[in-house]
Amino acid sequence: MKYPFLKISALFLLATTLSFAQESTSRNNQKADGYKGIWFTLGQFSEYGDKYSGGLGTYTAKHIPLSIYAPKVKKTFFVYGGTTGEKDRYLLCMIGVYDHAKKTVSKPTVVYDKKGVDDPHDNPSLALDDDGYLWVFVSGRNTSRPGFKYRSSKPYDIESFEQITEEIMTYPQPKYIPGKGFLHLFTKYTGVRELYFETSRDGVSWTEDKKLAGMKRPEDKNSGHYQISGQHGEKVVFFFNWHPNGNVDQRTNIYYLQTTDMGQTWTTVDGKKVDIPVTDVNSPILLREYFSQGKNVYIKDVNFDEKGNPIALYLAGPGHQPGPKNGLREWFVIYWNGSAWENHPITTSDHNYDTGSLFVKGNEWMVVAPTENTPQPWGGGGEVVMWKSTDKGKTWTRTRQLTQNSPRNHNYIRRVVGGTDPFFYFWTDGNPDKLSESLMYFGDSKGQVWQLPYTMKKNSEKPKRVK
Repeated sequence: MKYPFLKISALFLLATTLSFAQESTSRNNQKADGYKGIWFTLGQFSEYGDKYSGGLGTYTAKHIPLSIYAPKVKKTFFVYGGTTGEKDRYLLCMIGVYDHAKKTVSKPTVVYDKKGVDDPHDNPSLALDDDGYLWVFVSGRNTSRPGFKYRSSKPYDIESFEQITEEIMTYPQPKYIPGKGFLHLFTKYTGVRELYFETSRDGVSWTEDKKLAGMKRPEDKNSGHYQISGQHGEKVVFFFNWHPNGNVDQRTNIYYLQTTDMGQTWTTVDGKKVDIPVTDVNSPILLREYFSQGKNVYIKDVNFDEKGNPIALYLAGPGHQPGPKNGLREWFVIYWNGSAWENHPITTSDHNYDTGSLFVKGNEWMVVAPTENTPQPWGGGGEVVMWKSTDKGKTWTRTRQLTQNSPRNHNYIRRVVGGTDPFFYFWTDGNPDKLSESLMYFGDSKGQVWQLPYTMKKNSEKPKRVK
């Protein structure tokens, strides 16, 4: 069993010592004076800029979920990577709340002060338990920085949080199963990036980490995967790609696994049991093969039809570097219709890290994503566009452009679990070409947009409508 505070590494001790030298006073459980997203650059440049950069407060797509609507109190809670000032690259793991009755947001709370780290790979994810406690899963990074689990001191309240665990985990994807507890999907760098899960009844005592996938060919020294997960009742599913020999810049193919019993068994979409960890790149869970085509795959979101059949939103294209050499990337949905997998194109955009969300209501499906390639072309993000399908993803129509004439690209539009208008999804902006401020926004199902207050003088304020 895993118990609080037992997971720690020598590298973490060194990193902590260095970070405290940079910033000795923690801001944990303090209020921020507004909603300011973190700006980041990966530092892997080619002719058309960095592999990815810009406003990354709602990064990565592999931090799932970032936001949950709580109908009991009519509030939307959301976590993000924030910072302290206009052009400050100092990461704070934040939580905010939108009150649907009052139409206001409260000043956000610092759940965890990253003590000098500027990397939004350390951004948080969110869960909500049966008793209304908010659980913030703070991502670590490889083995150099640990992850943490925090729980709110009171139900449905963001005023203060208590540390529950400290452990090695990256890209946290917590799922709370009512009446049963937590199933947590995450990544460990045991190959290069391999997939694991753990479970807990109460969030305090956890099972040992169990590997889900680490695929290698005979000639490979390393494995690697990225997963995007979703939850439908007691069913937890994830789609994932494969990194040949651990090379993240060659991520390719689409695979699928699911469980309906808290991870006791894992199966294909039609219920055939799969032994874990999966190690064969040609496993029967392979849905779509892109490796032989030389195409990369970036999975963006997972949702379900009215029968609980899974759907994934993803982007595919040749090569990892931005710019016209690799052309426009293609957006798709892949959908289990109950008897077979369907794959349908939506549109194109100009960057692998353009990231949006998929919404499903009956036959009408909607994608909100930065598919308009301005104002900073060939950089991550762009203007936000709404696409709709009325035939379960077979054909798509561009129905509305949500942002126009923006000074900075918008990116990482993230869906709210149980989303309720007007806070249906949210995101940040930022200039991918140079350090900039990063503002935060949310939108409703019709495509109306509001900006969260960048600077707040009162404890709660109304967001500003963006026309």
